[in-house]
Parts: sequence; structure tokens; C-alpha cells
Amino acid sequence: MNRTLLLRAALLLALPLAALQAQQPFGAGRADTGAQARPADRDSTRSPGKVASYKVPPGFEGLDSVVYRLDPSSRLEVKTGKAGLFGFAGHSHVIRARAFSGEVVFYPRTPTSSHLQMVVVTDSLEVLTPPDTAEIRKVTAAMREEVLHTDQYHEIRLVSKSVTPTAEGFHILGALTMVGQTREVPIDLVVHPRPDTLRAEGTFSIKQTDFGIKPYKGGPAGTVKVADRVTFTIDAVAARAAP
Repeated sequence: MNRTLLLRAALLLALPLAALQAQQPFGAGRADTGAQARPADRDSTRSPGKVASYKVPPGFEGLDSVVYRLDPSSRLEVKTGKAGLFGFAGHSHVIRARAFSGEVVFYPRTPTSSHLQMVVVTDSLEVLTPPDTAEIRKVTAAMREEVLHTDQYHEIRLVSKSVTPTAEGFHILGALTMVGQTREVPIDLVVHPRPDTLRAEGTFSIKQTDFGIKPYKGGPAGTVKVADRVTFTIDAVAARAAP
């Protein structure tokens, strides 16, 4: 009889403890707490920081939105190594756009509503380095005819899908259209907005196969091969458009 009473008492004492443990989240023991908390801590400090660090730039008080137009002094380049998208003949190349247009609509109080679009005329892309030679002229022709197919696709277009403030500017998820294919690309821009001008700098890379482009292979015995990834560099200067 005493043994039975002792068992019942032990069960009664154990039930509250079991209920308390059931209320704790999974993995809440001391050994697991740190492992579970580290990723959450990194996310919580990084993501809110993007928005919390944003302040309305000086000079934009009372302005709902400002429209900027891309200035000809802007620089839009494609950079490759010896095996880049236009890296024929084993040389490094810098390709610059000579004709482009673009527009930025900036909402200083609600920056996530901001958006941009840029258009590059494909026939305006010129190889800058190395210096002009018969080889470079051949590279330029191959770039236009075999890679970009400029007779069919006259433009390269970039349009923002979302804009998120960061400590130095904005993170943009853009839609890049090239050779008739559109793909999403993430871009981090350092931005300096002023009421009359806007400056933005950044780089992003793509894989040509994502756009249906077969990496080039040629040269003597097929020794010249084109890597899949290239880098775009943006140094944009924009002026405020007239009302």
C-alpha cells in the first residue's frame, strides 16, 4: 500500500515538469540554443538594418518623387578576362556602350517604391582594349554577329523589379533582357541622390548560358574558350528631368 502511494505521488510530481518541458520550443536545451540562435541573429541584424539605416536625404523634404534621366557622361561597361564572354583570341577586353538611355524615379520618403530602367543599343558596344587592331575589329564583329545577334536584338534592357535600401545605397532585383531572354539579376548599388543629380555605382555578373548563349570556342585547334561568366559595371550619372 505504501509502495502504491509512493508511485502515485511520483507521477503527480512528474506531470507538471513534463507539461513545462512540452511548452518549450524544440531544441531549447543549452547545447542547442546557441546553434539555433546564430542564424536568426545574423538575419535579424542584417535585414532590419537595411530599412532602419535609411533616412530621407537632405534637400528632399517635402518632395514626393523625383525623376532623373541618364546623362551621356555615364559609363556602362562589360569586363572580361581571357576567357570572358567576348574574350576571343586569349586577350582581356573592356567593352563600352556608346549609346544608351535610362530613367530613375526616386521616392525619398518611400524608397521601396523607387524604380529604374536602362536601355543599351547593342550596335553601340565597342571593344576598347587592347588597342585597335585587325584582331580587335574581328572580335567586335564576332561579338555583334555571333554573340549578341544585333541584327535581331537591338537592345539590352534592365528594369528594376524591387528596390531595398542598404547602408550604402540600394539592393535591386532587376530583370535583364538580352538576346531575347529575360532573367533576374541581383545588383547592389552605391547611390548618392541629390535634388538635381543622382550618382550610382555598382557591378553585377551573369552567365551567358542563362540567356541561351553558347560559350564561344575557337582559335587554333579550339584553344580559345569563352568562360560562362562576365561582369557588368555601372557608373551612372543622372540629371533631374524638367517637370
